[in-house]
Amino acid sequence: MKAGEARSIYSAQISALQEQRSALLARKKELEKKSGSIPNGKELFAEEAATLELSLERVTKKYDESRNYMERIMEAYSAGFNAEVTRQQSEVLEEYAEDLAKIVEVARRIADGGVVPPKDEQKLMEYSMEMYMAAKNMAVLNELKEKEEYESLWEEEKEPGEYDPEEAGNNMEVSGEAPELIDVETGIE
Repeated sequence: MKAGEARSIYSAQISALQEQRSALLARKKELEKKSGSIPNGKELFAEEAATLELSLERVTKKYDESRNYMERIMEAYSAGFNAEVTRQQSEVLEEYAEDLAKIVEVARRIADGGVVPPKDEQKLMEYSMEMYMAAKNMAVLNELKEKEEYESLWEEEKEPGEYDPEEAGNNMEVSGEAPELIDVETGIE
C-alpha cells in the first residue's frame, strides 16, 4: 500500500477509534455514576460494566495498533520526501558545478586570446567581474597569438522539471503488515 493512501485510510480509522473510545469512556463514567447512586448498583450493572470494559480494551488495542502502523506510514512518507529533496539538491549542486567549470573554461579561453561568444562572456562577467578583468588582462598579453574562435559552452537554457517531494513521499510503499481495518460503527463491540 502506498503511504499516501495508507495515511488517509488510517487517519480516518484512528479518528473513528478515538471517537468510539471517548464515547465508551463517557458511558463507563455514566455507568459508574448510575451504579453508585443505586443500592446494589454494582451487582445490578456488573455484566454491563464488564462488557463495556472489554469493548474499551478492544478499541484501545485497535487504536494502538493503528497508531503504530501510522508511525510506519509516516516513516515511509518521510523517507520518500527526504529522498526527493536530496535528489533535487544534488541536481542543483551538480548543475552549479558544471556552470562553474564552464565559467573557468571561458576565462581560460579569453586569457589565451580566444574569441568566445558574447553570451559566454556575459556569464563570466555575471559570475565574477574580477575573474573577467583578469582574463581580459591576460588576453592583452596574448594579443599576438592567433585567435581561436569558440562555440558557446552553454546549450539552450532548459526549463527545470517539476519536482514534488510530497508526491514522492505519498508514493512510497509501506512495509509490514497493516492492521485490519474495521467498521467502527459495527466492529469492535
